[in-house]
Amino acid sequence: MNPRSFSNLPLSAEQLSNLDSLGYHNMTPVQMAALPGALAGKDLIVQARTGSGKTAVFALALLARLDLSSPDTQILVLCPTRELSIQVATELRRIARHQQNITLATLYGGQAASLQKQALKKGAHLVVGTPGRVADLVERGALVLRNLSMLVLDEADRMLDMGFIKELKQITRVIPRKRQTLLFSATFPENIQELSGNLQRDPRRITVDEPDAADIEQRVFRCAPEEKLEGLKTLLLATQPTSAVIFCNFKQSTLDIRAFLRKLGISAVALNGDLDQRHREDILIQFKHQSCSVLIATDVAARGLDIKDLPVVINYELPAPDIYVHRIGRTGRAGKRGIAVSLCGEREQGKLAQINAYQSSSLKMEVLRDLRPAEKNIPRPLNVTFSISGGRKAKLRAGDILGALTAEGGIAGAEVGKIDVMDFISYVAVARSAATRAEQMLSGSKIKGRSYTIKKL
Repeated sequence: MNPRSFSNLPLSAEQLSNLDSLGYHNMTPVQMAALPGALAGKDLIVQARTGSGKTAVFALALLARLDLSSPDTQILVLCPTRELSIQVATELRRIARHQQNITLATLYGGQAASLQKQALKKGAHLVVGTPGRVADLVERGALVLRNLSMLVLDEADRMLDMGFIKELKQITRVIPRKRQTLLFSATFPENIQELSGNLQRDPRRITVDEPDAADIEQRVFRCAPEEKLEGLKTLLLATQPTSAVIFCNFKQSTLDIRAFLRKLGISAVALNGDLDQRHREDILIQFKHQSCSVLIATDVAARGLDIKDLPVVINYELPAPDIYVHRIGRTGRAGKRGIAVSLCGEREQGKLAQINAYQSSSLKMEVLRDLRPAEKNIPRPLNVTFSISGGRKAKLRAGDILGALTAEGGIAGAEVGKIDVMDFISYVAVARSAATRAEQMLSGSKIKGRSYTIKKL
């Protein structure tokens, strides 16, 4: 018997069939380690990186606990950011799609609280949201948690970094003591241990190691600080990525790199802490849809970012060793080969030595001019993404958008990429060759009898 099979767990045949249809064929290490205890109702504190499969751990555990005969809110999942809340809610819906009549509400800032209060009045078995907005709606009496049976904290270390301890205390004061609590964190500082002590009962601690660096080709190139932009250009031309993430230590670096790459005609977007939520969401969707080639980000801004099949990670500036390992761990996943390249100035050699000691490696600085770019330009993005001013609350579904483009617009199904339907907005990726036709069709026609505002991102 395959020890990684989900069939080894006490899951229904319907749930197993649904997991298989979603591509969940084998458990990841964190799922193998955490799911038995989570399904048995144990409190867990799990240390695992972004993209390790932890969402499925609490999704399967909470679905097993739900009592659909009661309309009460029974599960609360807290996330540090709006985009992670949306990402988690989307995955929960997918994993729960074989079960009927489950209601889910997402609660976060940047969206009118009045609309979220209306959604809660209709009932929500599951609530996913940020601590600030959840605490606010609890204080207003709009969200009642007296019958909560499970609390999940996702990226708990990030929540504490963002100063949400007051809101967490507000929330936990009004929930039952007798409950299951699952706490997930990428790192395990002292304040996480303290948080666990306050919220959990005899929790099992599970630590899942970082991905095997053997799946990642790591190279470091000597580059003076004043030459790093040109060095970055050389790296991109040499690696020819369909998509790449460039990590920086400073917000100003993200802006400088974006301006430089755009002058070269390279499609690049920057992610930093100054962006409002809607702009940040648009950027993440564009990159996920393969509608831009390069995402430039600081480590703080990239928390919660989970991009599958990322071929290249570039370190514009070297970070501390543990952060370096987190950065490069975003490539080389699921048995695929990844590339991680770094630019290193003279003053960063000490950091390189620390990285080598941390991961027991022997990376040496190479000479950048020895790289021979094969092409003069990197590939253009495969797709163009459009936003549509309607979502789930307008009864819009992915199939409606796909049908409008293919049946009415005459665009081949193979030319339509990812479709993401949020509460009040939807996004669709279309092959670049079909983008003009798609924009004309979406702007000039109705979807399910309604007209929507269309914007090309």
